[in-house]
Amino acid sequence: MLGILILDKPSGVTSHDVVQTVRRRFGIRRVGHAGTLDPLATGVLVVAVGPATRFLQYLPLEPKRYLVKANFGATTPTYDRESEPETGGEVPPDLLGAIERALPAFYGAIEQVPPMYSAVKRAGKPLYEYARNGESVDRPTRRVFIESLALLGVQGRTSDFEIVCSGGTYVRSLVHDLGQALGCGAYVEEIVRTGVGKFALGDAVPLDEASSERLLPLAAALGPMPMIRLNDGQVERVRHGRFVLDPGGSDGPHMVLLDQEGTLVGVARREGNQLQPECVLPDVEARPIA
Repeated sequence: MLGILILDKPSGVTSHDVVQTVRRRFGIRRVGHAGTLDPLATGVLVVAVGPATRFLQYLPLEPKRYLVKANFGATTPTYDRESEPETGGEVPPDLLGAIERALPAFYGAIEQVPPMYSAVKRAGKPLYEYARNGESVDRPTRRVFIESLALLGVQGRTSDFEIVCSGGTYVRSLVHDLGQALGCGAYVEEIVRTGVGKFALGDAVPLDEASSERLLPLAAALGPMPMIRLNDGQVERVRHGRFVLDPGGSDGPHMVLLDQEGTLVGVARREGNQLQPECVLPDVEARPIA
């Protein structure tokens, strides 16, 4: 069994909890996800089943898209409503105008400091373990890219945003930093991931409906990476780690390799006029793309 599940993660469970649920339901140990969602968050979680876990690195997983509700006038240790609010500053009387004036500083390439309550590791230990022990440690900044940060509306002390960003972006940090810029503090009230690359929330399966019938064939999930079909001799070469010739006509550093029936064989990287196998499926039955 192998394929990709596009799941709608419910609130209140971790991404690891989702993986464990899929393992039990499918009766298979080899399950992994692409991109952690906070326990509070709901929305798109891309999950690989079986040997498909080896191909997560090739999936089109950017940009990430979110709908976020932020609460202004307080902060929390976790940067969201999962912990008790702490006193903030006075919320600007014209919160809408204040946000609109502050937003340009958060567009494009920016530096972020990960929250203390996050899985980023320091000295081999996740930051949240330090935080739970009441410790605060220095965290190196990370460079992320905010493609779009649209203010959808303001209601009292809360506001709604639609965010399009690079992988690795901490939306909680983005909201926290915006609150600091306004001088009043802010934390995440709600967050929904509506898209991961080409995978959209409208195509996601509720966790309690996850089944083998809802698996997306791996070859289909790898698009829009260019694909070629190999003859039997070429398939044999690839399965033994040997290159095949690049037919040309497409761009990109990698190519999806299919057999004549459209079954995925593997992914190869381009090296001049050659396609060198980089990740090859075991010789097992896989669903064809067409």
